[in-house]
This record gives sequence, structure tokens and C-alpha cells, in this order.
Amino acid sequence: MTQAQYDLVVVGGGPGGYVAAIRAAQLGLKTALVEKAQLGGICLNWGCIPTKALLRSADVLRLVRDAGRFGVLTAAPQIDLAAMVERSRTVAAQLQGGVGYLMKKNKVTVLNGHARLAGRGKLSVTNADGVSTLAARHIILATGARARPLPGLTPDGDSVWSYREALVPKRVPQHLVVIGAGAIGIEFASFYHALGAKVSVIEMADRVLPVEDEEVSQYVGDVLRKQGMHLYTGSRILSSSKRRVGQTQEWTLQLDGKHKDSLTADVILTAAGIIGNVEELGLEGTAVKVERSHIVTDAYGATAEPGVYAIGDVAGAPWLAHKASHEAVICVEKIAGLAPHTLDITKIPACTYSHPQVASVGLTEAQARAGGRQVRVGKFPFAVNGKAIALGATAGFAKVVFDAASGELLGAHMVGEEVTEMIQGYTVARELETTEAELMATIFPHPTQSEAMHEAVLAAYERSLHM
Repeated sequence: MTQAQYDLVVVGGGPGGYVAAIRAAQLGLKTALVEKAQLGGICLNWGCIPTKALLRSADVLRLVRDAGRFGVLTAAPQIDLAAMVERSRTVAAQLQGGVGYLMKKNKVTVLNGHARLAGRGKLSVTNADGVSTLAARHIILATGARARPLPGLTPDGDSVWSYREALVPKRVPQHLVVIGAGAIGIEFASFYHALGAKVSVIEMADRVLPVEDEEVSQYVGDVLRKQGMHLYTGSRILSSSKRRVGQTQEWTLQLDGKHKDSLTADVILTAAGIIGNVEELGLEGTAVKVERSHIVTDAYGATAEPGVYAIGDVAGAPWLAHKASHEAVICVEKIAGLAPHTLDITKIPACTYSHPQVASVGLTEAQARAGGRQVRVGKFPFAVNGKAIALGATAGFAKVVFDAASGELLGAHMVGEEVTEMIQGYTVARELETTEAELMATIFPHPTQSEAMHEAVLAAYERSLHM
């Protein structure tokens, strides 16, 4: 049965998909959204949001343990893992309900089921009620991505976890081995280490958080080691085997590379990248091109197949929710006949909610130099920032990279307490094409940690006032 003609049908209800549907509705397009699982997608249900809820529990735990330093006497805190998980799931459920409300508010038709291209301008939707057909002038694929599987280490909910299993643990591992030292791996490493697990991290690159500025990566690595984590950078798994010990599985991993070690662990968490969800979409027989599991698009999300678009994780890196949402707006506004600006990925901030946090936008110092730029670099440590000292949050620093000739802010990199909430200042500066002159003239409130951002700018021009 062919249903009413839509102007736009969005496949996938994550941060890219549901934002695309909302913006389309705002622009007067008759819109439907097809989601086979949960509105909000992986980010809201199994990624960004529930992860941050768990990490908040870890932050509270650390603060209570350290309460004596602030003159507050408490008993030794106890961990209620089930309550932590329940709170995390409740937060996700609340926001999922919020997305449903937004769909109703904007009069977006929501259909549950698996969508598949079924010829020019058509989609088939399969669910428990059978198969139906939707007709649309435009179709946006926002199907997201999933964890990259590793040979011999398929998540089983017991001794091998992906991010999904790590979000709903029934126990704290005795020894957790995290494979991959990107944002996801390091965030989970921080959470489980706070809960008392022995944590080891294996990373093929020569440093943790390898996409971040080298100074930041080095600093985070040093801090994590001081906290007691074991970091095996420049290493890979040569072989793996498991055996049952009592009620649990025990894994033995042989490492090669910089560290030729043997590790024994009861739980392995795989966090070594993602692959796009391009299967079973009916792409065969269309002009849509797929490279390395991601759909190829132009700057506005259009594929080589007329009327078919792709946004978000399925359309490639950077795999960030806020990137997907902005791509959604750009794509829909182009469909509606507006003239949106294309996305500049150097203006997309990245955040890692580890302990300490990491946030950045723009080029690293190495990237700027490799591009032939003459640069001016400024750094300022939180160790001499008044608010940070008062908070007992003196770890980390702010770093900025300017073009020496023009004063353009090329990049900004921060590590420390709540830097993920501060990076937006530099992100706005990048978007407005701010130079060092405007940033120097900006008045930052006192006392705040953000003053370190101002001082880093001054330091790049040898004008720092408090160091």
C-alpha cells in the first residue's frame, strides 16, 4: 500500500535524522521519519547521553572520596552499580521521550520499522505489521554507525563488551582491558577505573587520544598513568585466548609492537573505531557510492543518486552528534531552496569526558606547521588560575595556535576540569574569524577557569599577565 506523498522522508532518528525532520517541518515540508529502534539513535540511547550520566556518577564518587581536602568529613563511599546504571537509563529514557514530543510538536509522521530504498522516490518500510511503501521527493539516510568488530572478540555480554554492554554492567570487572584509546575507550577507562577496576588500555598509535594535539595527548597519558592505569601505546594484539575460571571467563592477550607483553583480564572492552550502517538499505542498483563503509556525498549531503542524501555518522568522519545535527540543517535547507553555508570540519569542536576532560577545535600545532603555517603558540596552566585553585581543579592547561602573519585563531586545545563547557568560546571565535586582537580585548569574568583561555591568547604574544 502506497501512503501519502511526502516531501521528505528521513531514515534514522538519531541526532542527524530527528534534527533533519524538525528543520524540514519548520520549512513547511511534509515530513516523515522512519526509525527501526529508538528515537534519539545511538547517541541518546547508547552513547553520548547515558555515558555522561555514568561519568557523572564517577565524578561524584571521586569528589566524595576527596571531601576531606575541602574540610568535609564523610564515611568511605560505597558503590551501587545497579543504581548508577538505572539513573543512566532513566536519563536516556527521559530524553528519548523528549524527541518523541518534538516530533509531535512539529507534526512529523514517525514510523517504526526498517526502511529500504525501493526505486526512484520510494521506500519500503518493514515492521511487525508487514511491508508498506512511502513515496517522497527527497530521502535522507541518517542510519548512523556501529562499533567495529574485532576478529575473535565478538561482544557476548559477559567477558567481551562493546559500548552497549559497558553501559549496563552487572559487575565491576577485576581487570578491564580496553582496546582503543580514542574518546570512547578513554571515557570508559576513566569510569571503570574510578569504580575500582584495574584498567589497561591498548592502542596501536603511539599515544592515547591520537587525534588530539600531541601535548594534550601526552599530558593525558601521563595523568592516566599516575592514576594507576596501564597504557600500552604503539601496540597491537598478536593473539587472544580464553578459558573458564570458576564463574567467569579469563582472557589472555599477547601484545606485539612497543610492548611485547601478556595480559590476563576478565573483561575486554572493544572501542577500536566504527563502521557505517550501509547494509540492507537498498543501495544496490542505485548510483549511491560507498567507500570504507560510509556513503559518499557532496558538501550538502547529496549522493550521486538524485533525491537521495546522507548525513551523520553514515556519511563519514568526524563521528560526532553535533556534526550530524549541523549536516542535517545544511542538507534540509539546501533541499528547501535556501543557500546554507557548507560545513567546515575545522570549526567542529571535539570533547572527551575523561578524567581529566579534553576539548579542542581547529588545527593542532603539528597540523598547522605541516600545512606550511608560521605559528604563534600560547599556553596557560590551570595550576595558576585562581578559580581552579579554589575548586581544587588545577590539572591541565589551555593552548592556542595562531597564524603568525594574520593573527587567525587556527586551533585551540584544552585539558582539565570542565573544559568541555569552555571550548565553545574558542569555537565561536573560529566561526567569527576572530583574531588575537579581538580575543585580547575580550573581558573574561573573574574568577573563572575561562580566564586561562584569555591568558593563553596573551601568552602567544608574550603578554601573559599572571605567569
